Amino acid sequence: MLPTTNRSKREKIHERCKNICPPKDTFERTLLHTHDKSRTDLEQVPKIFMKPDFALDDSLTFNSVLPWSHFNTAGGKGNRDAASSKLLQEKLSHYLDIVEVNIAHQISLRSEAFFHAMTSQHELQDYLKKTSQAVKMLRDKIAQIDKVMCEGSLHILRLALTRNNCVKVYNKLKLMATVHQTQPTVQVLLSTSEFVGALDLIATTQEVLQQELQGIHSFRHLGSQLCELEKLIDKMMIAEFSTYSHSDLNRPLEDDCQVLEECVINKVSQTEEIDTDVVVKLADQMRMLNFPQWFDLLKDIFSKFTIFLQRIKATLNIIHSVVLSVLDKNQRTRELEEISQQKNAAKDNSLDTEVAYLIHEGMFISDAFGEGELTPIAVDTTSQRNASPNSEPCSSDSVSEPECTTDSSSSKEHTSSSAIPGGVDIMVSEDMKLTDSELGKLANNIQELLYSASDICHDRAVKFLMSRAKDGFLEKLNSMEFITLSRLMETFILDTEQICGRKSMSLLGALQSQANKFVNRFHEERKTKLSLLLDNERWKQADVPAEFQDLVDSISDGKIALPEKKSGTTEERKPAEVLIVEGQQYAVVGTVLLLIRIILEYCQCVDNIPSVTTDMLTRLSDLLKYFNSRSCQLVLGAGALQVVGLKTITTKNLALSSRCLQLIVHYIPVIRAHFEARLPPKQYSMLRHFDHITKDYHDHIAEISAKLVAIMDSLFDKLLSKYEVKAPVPSACFRNICKQMTKMHEAIFDLLPEEQTQMLFLRINASYKLHLKKQLSHLNVINDGGPQNGLVTADVAFYTGNLQALKGLKDLDLNMAEIWEQKR
Repeated sequence: MLPTTNRSKREKIHERCKNICPPKDTFERTLLHTHDKSRTDLEQVPKIFMKPDFALDDSLTFNSVLPWSHFNTAGGKGNRDAASSKLLQEKLSHYLDIVEVNIAHQISLRSEAFFHAMTSQHELQDYLKKTSQAVKMLRDKIAQIDKVMCEGSLHILRLALTRNNCVKVYNKLKLMATVHQTQPTVQVLLSTSEFVGALDLIATTQEVLQQELQGIHSFRHLGSQLCELEKLIDKMMIAEFSTYSHSDLNRPLEDDCQVLEECVINKVSQTEEIDTDVVVKLADQMRMLNFPQWFDLLKDIFSKFTIFLQRIKATLNIIHSVVLSVLDKNQRTRELEEISQQKNAAKDNSLDTEVAYLIHEGMFISDAFGEGELTPIAVDTTSQRNASPNSEPCSSDSVSEPECTTDSSSSKEHTSSSAIPGGVDIMVSEDMKLTDSELGKLANNIQELLYSASDICHDRAVKFLMSRAKDGFLEKLNSMEFITLSRLMETFILDTEQICGRKSMSLLGALQSQANKFVNRFHEERKTKLSLLLDNERWKQADVPAEFQDLVDSISDGKIALPEKKSGTTEERKPAEVLIVEGQQYAVVGTVLLLIRIILEYCQCVDNIPSVTTDMLTRLSDLLKYFNSRSCQLVLGAGALQVVGLKTITTKNLALSSRCLQLIVHYIPVIRAHFEARLPPKQYSMLRHFDHITKDYHDHIAEISAKLVAIMDSLFDKLLSKYEVKAPVPSACFRNICKQMTKMHEAIFDLLPEEQTQMLFLRINASYKLHLKKQLSHLNVINDGGPQNGLVTADVAFYTGNLQALKGLKDLDLNMAEIWEQKR
């Protein structure tokens, strides 16, 4: 309720305002009329003034509101412009008046709402005053209740909390004193090489610093100092392990042999040819060794490397077994913990939770245990843990005693939780333990260490190999020496792979590099040798020594290899006129015999060094192509006339060249099968080189046959063009032809097989018939039974008889009827 005086005053003010204001209906009609009038007035104001983005700083807006034409006073229009400007000013003033009137009108329309708000505010102030008085009365009552009933009890509770806080501070100070002794204790442990105990103490202290003493200003640097101590201990352990490993690995590899570096020195010092006073550097001294001495030295080095790796593997196996035993122990511990947790959970569920609400010195029992007893017990337990490493230290040589390490781990795991009176369990942090993933990583690192040791041995071997190869020593080795070296290196690579379980690639790569250089030199030497042989070849049939016959006989047995020399028997056997290959006779030149041996050397090199198979195939293909092209230049191209001074290329030279090519063609499938058995399947496409070579050789053989036919064809053309059908019979022309045919037969019959000779003479006979038919047609001699026909028939019969009388041509079908023109 409002006071009477204030209310009467406000009612009088309201009545006076009510009398002044017109009635509502009149007011609404007046308001409607005024609203329409205001709208009409506002429509007089240009729209540009009503835009929300109206701004005179815009040049277009400014020019629209204030045109420059109103301010132009130049010339005689000054009075008129002044009047125009005044008119503009009045117009703008009028617009301003309209807007102000409308604003005032809008404010008057909302006067009643304004007065209503003022009235509500006065009422609110009255209510707030009454509420304030009620709140003051309530506070006085609460203060009286607090003084009478609560102040004493709360004082007791505050004293209890203060006591607990004092206990916490005391226990915290005790813990701080214990932590303060960490560094001296660690130093004592390190002085006795108790690395495990020192690390355990550091890990426990760091755990306490992070959990229970976090934020203590005086210990702000202790954490970093402990980290530095850990790094120091790590270095000390590494140094001690390195010392142990160094002493273990530097033990004599054999009873009478020293370590690896001394092996080379001893070998060099035992060589009488090397003056160590003149040649100071060990590498230079080593380069003065000949191949047998250097090879023995390399064999000794590989042997020492193998023993060295075996010793490293034995040591690492011990460490690896320790890691695996810890992993197994962790697995069993986790299983025991799971069983224990299940039992504890069942026991906790049986406790009566209502006892937690019993009052103990003004606090709950659970709070009392948590605040009053838990902390000191935790401190004592921590102190016991800090001192525990000194009780039963584990030997620092635990690497060689796996049982000690596993027992220590087991004891830690079993003491990771301890029970105290009251049933509260204190859990010990296990951050210091390695997790299973870390142990697995450690096991992998142990294996990687063995790999690294193998790689280092291979790298040192490569360095030793390359230092000897600087002067081209390895490239000058003969085939047997390089093969021996290659086999030794491959054996060492396989031995280290079996020890370590992985193949090191550095020595293998060096071997491949040297093998490539060897292949290049091997090929260049034999290609140069073949080139010299061909340039000095006179293309005459050569005798076949017995060793070459043995060579091809070994190939016939399916084994492509150079046969061992038979002592005493080879000299007693006389050379043969021809080479017998699978029952066929081959008359050859000496170059081809040596080429067969060279081809076998390529094949045997592939057997001895499998890694060069693809390179050898390419080089052998190049060699065979070179022999084909060069022999073609010398024989068919008549290059031998200038190279070796032959007077002419005879038919015997041509036939002998053809037979030599046929011998090589005979062995190409055998060579292909040899390489195919040693190539990986993905490289079988390289075998197409042999197909191309075979085609080239067949084309060359066909060109030689065509050349032999062409020789007789030119002879027939020369002789038969002068043939005249007249007595005597046989004519001189036919006697000359038969003489030349006999010479041709004598030249090639002993060189070419009988079937090839028959085919060649059939082609020659076809050429003869063609030229004779042409000459008879020119002479108008026909098969009419006349005298001329008889003379020709007699000459042809003489030619046929002589040709069939030659060896191997008796059954040759000459078909001489084709020489006559067909009767029209």
